[in-house]
Amino acid sequence: MCLVAFAHRSHPRYPLVLVANRDEFYNRPTAPADWWPDIPGLLAGRDLQAGGTWLGAASDGRWALVTNYREGQAAPGVRSRGELPLGYLAKPADPDQLTALATYGAHLDKEGHHYGGFNLLAGCGDRLLYCSNRRDGYQFPEPGIHTLSNHLLNTPWPKAELARLKLMGLLRKKDFSIDELLTVLADRAPFDDHSLPLTGVGLEMERVLSPPFIVSDGYGTRCTTALLVDNRGHMIFAEQNFEDGEKVGGLRLFQFDTGVN
Repeated sequence: MCLVAFAHRSHPRYPLVLVANRDEFYNRPTAPADWWPDIPGLLAGRDLQAGGTWLGAASDGRWALVTNYREGQAAPGVRSRGELPLGYLAKPADPDQLTALATYGAHLDKEGHHYGGFNLLAGCGDRLLYCSNRRDGYQFPEPGIHTLSNHLLNTPWPKAELARLKLMGLLRKKDFSIDELLTVLADRAPFDDHSLPLTGVGLEMERVLSPPFIVSDGYGTRCTTALLVDNRGHMIFAEQNFEDGEKVGGLRLFQFDTGVN
């Protein structure tokens, strides 16, 4: 997962509005979002190489996602970052979600060095956790519109700021469609060189990685996922898969009541 824009307690109908692009090598084997038979109640895409996920939701209303932290030279960890959302979602639900999130944040603060650079977002109801092994501690983001890419939360990279503006525009509407939410991260035009971050990958690669939706030789946006939770606890999870910039299959749409509000 490489770009996320989300609204936390900032819309009168939806406490959570989230859209995310997963960028990955096209040849990395992946299963599209579905219910996992080996972890009842878990809905997620699946990395068939390492076995984890980049974004998932549980039938009880919990959700979690992970992004890599771009550092120029890869710093792989002993363990796959795809384990990180599962560490929260695969455990039994705790009625005290704030405590559960804080406990998981403290765990990752202690054990995060086993993984390559990562950011993790996780939540349930109106509770939200953010942590990274490239900063100390964990935090509970304030209500508002936030972005996350391959740096720390709300780092103002051009594509993240464009996503923020587009999501802000969408949230001015009382109602909007899943298709409209998915298009928030659909822009493919690279940004001017002078606005690009310097993350150690070289100018040519910074250009390739600069748009919200990436298309390049062998690497790009593999799926766009939208997650909506309304005031009644009804969750909508939608995923559109891509390869070489073209849609693969139709929109995968899941809706269910979580019992959390």
